[in-house]
Amino acid sequence: MKQREVQAEDGTRWTCVQAYAGLNHTEENEEAATVGANDDKRTVVCTPSGGAQTVRLELPANWEEAYSDEELLQEIEANQG
Repeated sequence: MKQREVQAEDGTRWTCVQAYAGLNHTEENEEAATVGANDDKRTVVCTPSGGAQTVRLELPANWEEAYSDEELLQEIEANQG
C-alpha cells in the first residue's frame, strides 16, 4: 500500500495514502486512482492526527520516493482550505 506519515512543525501527524491503494490491484482500480487522463498523476489523501481537515492532493505517480517530507508538507499546506 502506498502510504507515508509526516509530521508538521505544529506536531500534527499526517498520514498520506494513495486513493484506492487498499483495493485489489486491477486495471480498473489503478485507473480510478489516476488524475483525469494523466497516468503520471495520482490522487493522494492526507489525514491529520489533530483537528485539521483531510486534504486531497494530485501528486506524481512516484510521490512516495520523489517527495521529501518537507515537500509533502508544503503540498499539504498549499492545499488546505
